[in-house]
Amino acid sequence: MRGLWLRTPGRFALLLALIVSLSMVVAACDEDEGEQLKLGYLADFSGPLAEFGPVIQTGVDLAIKHINDAGGVNGQDVVLVTGDTQVDPTQGVEEARRLIDVEGVHGIVGPLSSTVTLAVAESVAGPAGVPVISPSATSPALSTASDDGYLFRSTTSDAAQGVILAQLAADEGISNVGVIFRDDAYGQGLSDAFIAAFGGTATAASYSAGGQASYLAELQQAAGGGGDVLVAIGFPDEALVFIRESIENDIFTRFLFVDGTKSQDLIDGIGADFLNGSKGTAPGSGPETPSAMAWAEAYEAEYGELPTLPFVREAYDATIALALAAESAGSTVGADIRDHLPRIGAPGGSAFSPGPDGIEAALEAVRDGDDINYEGAATSLDWNDVGDVTSGYIEIWQYEGGEITSLREVPFSLE
Repeated sequence: MRGLWLRTPGRFALLLALIVSLSMVVAACDEDEGEQLKLGYLADFSGPLAEFGPVIQTGVDLAIKHINDAGGVNGQDVVLVTGDTQVDPTQGVEEARRLIDVEGVHGIVGPLSSTVTLAVAESVAGPAGVPVISPSATSPALSTASDDGYLFRSTTSDAAQGVILAQLAADEGISNVGVIFRDDAYGQGLSDAFIAAFGGTATAASYSAGGQASYLAELQQAAGGGGDVLVAIGFPDEALVFIRESIENDIFTRFLFVDGTKSQDLIDGIGADFLNGSKGTAPGSGPETPSAMAWAEAYEAEYGELPTLPFVREAYDATIALALAAESAGSTVGADIRDHLPRIGAPGGSAFSPGPDGIEAALEAVRDGDDINYEGAATSLDWNDVGDVTSGYIEIWQYEGGEITSLREVPFSLE
């Protein structure tokens, strides 16, 4: 009976028409949806920055939730895959290759450290044509990376933080310091920027980026100029050792800290009493702007309280930027996303803020072909031609009573 039904000319023509019609509908849906956007979060879940990776990911996860709740990109949910660099350039390059070649990501949020970011951008992402936005790599060396325009950052260059750190020292009446810094792009860059802006005497000593059992020789070298305050530029697990050694050996008992040494682990490991009153700098989010308040409200609604570690807002902004650029381009091709990234945060377009309502409105505007200016949770994403944000804020913070407290935000401009 089935064969007889199909052999009937009229019925066969009807079946053929139905098949063609269904194929057209499927094709139209595919064209409507486009390729699913896949993003990588390349961070540190082990190694010297293991404290930071999971916390910063909360910003990435929140951004993806807001994007997907608003309909996703190209009509589909954005998906996330992660990689662990262990703050090791070789490991970071291998993980970046896995994310790009095996997982097929179209953009990467991260890496966290400047040295790994440079290696990934120059060796893997740039040649592969995959845009990278680091939320935390602050070395000035990133501004001259050979990345074919695929490297951006949603945080500020240490060309700004170094100047504000020097001003903080002056404000505290400090005129002679020792500096201990991690011997990599991050530590060297921030140390150089600080010393260039510091009006007093600075005696610097570097230590191996691979970590050391003891830092006594470096601490004694940094103390050789007679300074009584140590500027601590490094990562938490390293600082835990050299701060303790410095105190125990009465080399330095007063400190200035930076973003890499802004750490609850230091409080827990050293003891709150030894750190009380010590101040530091870190990329900040500025005063309570509508964007900052919208993000804070959304973050607290999701997680209960705001993070004390830096770069969570920046990670949120990086994720949102990649999604908006892909939607604006109507494409998941890396070159298209790269070319549209400067457009979604440029002055002149309609302003949109973080949070579920703001992201939904921004995506709708992009789909309508409107020019938009996404005003980030952390800072403006008005990128220059080397992928740097040109203005923003540096936070002055303090260890106090076993907690990390924010004191004030200092504006800067690199234009």
